[in-house]
Amino acid sequence: MQKNKIYEEKSCNNFRELIDITTAQFKDEIAFSIKINKKIKDITFNEFKNTVQSLGEGLLNLGLSNKKIALLSPDRYEWCCSYFAIATSGNIIVPLDAMLPHAELLRLIKESKVDAIIFDKKFSSLVEDITFVQHLICMDYSENKDNVLSYQNIVHSGKKLLSSPNSKYKKIIIDNDKLSVLIYTSGTTSNPKAVMLSQKNICSNVSAMTTLIKKEPNDSILVFLPLHHTLACTASFLFCYYIGFRLCFADSIKDIGKNLKEYNISGLVCVPAVLELIYKQIIKGVKKSGKYIPFKILCGISNFLMFFHIDLRRKLFKEVLNNISPNMRTIIYGSATTDSKVIHLFNTIGIDMLQGYGLTETAPVISCESDKYHKETGSSGFPLYNEEVKIDSKNGEKIGEILVKGPNIMLGYYNNKAETDKVFKDGWFCTGDLGYLGKDGSLFVTGRKKDLIVLSNGKNVFPEELEALLNKIELVSESMIYEKDDKILAKIVYSKETAEHLHLTYDEIYKEIDAKIKNINKNLPVYKYIREFSLTDKPLIKTTTQKIKRHEEMKQINNS
Repeated sequence: MQKNKIYEEKSCNNFRELIDITTAQFKDEIAFSIKINKKIKDITFNEFKNTVQSLGEGLLNLGLSNKKIALLSPDRYEWCCSYFAIATSGNIIVPLDAMLPHAELLRLIKESKVDAIIFDKKFSSLVEDITFVQHLICMDYSENKDNVLSYQNIVHSGKKLLSSPNSKYKKIIIDNDKLSVLIYTSGTTSNPKAVMLSQKNICSNVSAMTTLIKKEPNDSILVFLPLHHTLACTASFLFCYYIGFRLCFADSIKDIGKNLKEYNISGLVCVPAVLELIYKQIIKGVKKSGKYIPFKILCGISNFLMFFHIDLRRKLFKEVLNNISPNMRTIIYGSATTDSKVIHLFNTIGIDMLQGYGLTETAPVISCESDKYHKETGSSGFPLYNEEVKIDSKNGEKIGEILVKGPNIMLGYYNNKAETDKVFKDGWFCTGDLGYLGKDGSLFVTGRKKDLIVLSNGKNVFPEELEALLNKIELVSESMIYEKDDKILAKIVYSKETAEHLHLTYDEIYKEIDAKIKNINKNLPVYKYIREFSLTDKPLIKTTTQKIKRHEEMKQINNS
C-alpha cells in the first residue's frame, strides 16, 4: 500500500461532477446545519444541489455568462451556494477577504474587473456606492432595493426557469482547464497577487485527498476559517462536502468552544493560532478542576500504551473530550509552524492531528498526513499521489527550495506574466518555501526562502526554527526573528494573561525571558545566538489567516 494513497480515490474533474457524485451518494442526508433566528435548520444534499442550480440559472438569466463575480461575505451557507452556482454556470469566482479594510477591498474589486458582487448586508455601505459593477446582489435582501438585487429573488426565479425547456444552466458545458477561480494570496511579503485556478486544478486536489482521509458515520465539521482562503475553502468546504461531512458554521471565533459541543463536531481544519487557543482552554480547564497531576499521569500512561499500539485514549480522556466535543477525532492543520507540545497533547488525548502543507498557487495541498500515517516529528506528510515534489538544493545540501509538478498547479498570476515566469522553472512550480524530503519520502518544510537569513559568513538561519523555540517559553505569546548588523534579534510578544496570573512586573517578565533565551542559546551554534530582543504586549501584524506580515513588522522596527 502506498503511504500517500490509502483509500480508493473518489475522482471528479469539475464542480458539476463533484456535486452530482456527492448528491447521488448522500441524497437526503444532512449537508449543512445553519442557524436562522438562533434555531438550527438542517439542509440535505439534495436541497443544497437544487439551490445551487437555481442560483446558477438565475445568474445566467441576468446575462452573467463567462463573467467574473466577486463573493464578499463572512462564512455562511449562502457563500457556499454562491461559490458553486458561479462556477457551475460557467462564470469565474473572485472570493474576497471580508476582513480587509474597505479601501483595499475597493482596490481589489477594481483590479479584478468583476461584473457582479454577491455580498453580505454588512458590506452594504461599501458596495452600494460602487457604480462600475453591473450587478450588486445582497444575500440578505428579501426584495430588490434601489440598485441592489435580492439573492432570494434570483434563486426563486432561477428555480422556475430551471424546469423550462429554455434552461440556460442545463446547456452549460464546463471547460475543466479554463480559469474558474481568481483568488488573492495573503500577501505576507508583498502586495497580494491574483492566482488563476481551474476547476481541474481544485478537483484534482480534492480527489487526491479522498485517498488519505476516511469519513466516519455522523461526521461533521465546524467551519470558522475564512472561506475566501484556499486552505479553508478546499479542506473545510469542498473536501468535507465531497466525502459527506455535515458542515456547520461557527457563530464567531470566540464561540468556537460553544459551537463544537452544540453541533457535536468531529473534525476541524485549523491554523496554529486557533490550536493554541484550544490547547490553553484544555489546560486551563484541567487545572481548574484540580486534576492536573492525575491528568499528566494519564498522559504518560496513554503514550506508553500507544507505543505498543494499544489505543485507549478516548476512554482515558472521555471527560476532557466531552468538554471539547464528544465526537471530536481529527484536526487538519497547516499554514504556519505549530508548537510541538500542542500537537503532542491533542494526539495524546485521542484527537488525531494531521499536518498539511500547500499554497494558494497549488490549489492548495501539496502534502498531507493521513488517517494511518501521522507523526509528531515536524513532517507535513507525504506529497499527494498525483503530484511530484523535488528539492532544489545547492552544493549537495539537504535543504533547498521545494519544487512541485501536478494537475493542481495554477494557470498563472492574473495579468502578471512577469511574476508568473518567475515562479516556473523547467516546468516545475517554485514554491518559495525551503524544506527537505525524509528517508521515507515525507516532506519537511523549514521556512520561506524570502525569510531565510544569510549572514556575512555565509551561514543560514531559519527564523521559524528559532521562533518555535522562543514560543515554547511560557511567557511568550508569539515572536519574530530578524537580522540587523549581522546579528540575530527577536521581537517578542509576551502573554499578558500569563504575566498577570504569575503577578510579574514588566522588568520581571524581561528578566525571565532573557534567562530562557540564554538557555536556548547554549544549545545553538554561535552564529544562531539570539543577541538582543525587544518586548511588547501588542500582537504582531498578521494576515487574516494569522501569518506574520514580516515586511510590515520590519517597517515598524526600522522606523522605531
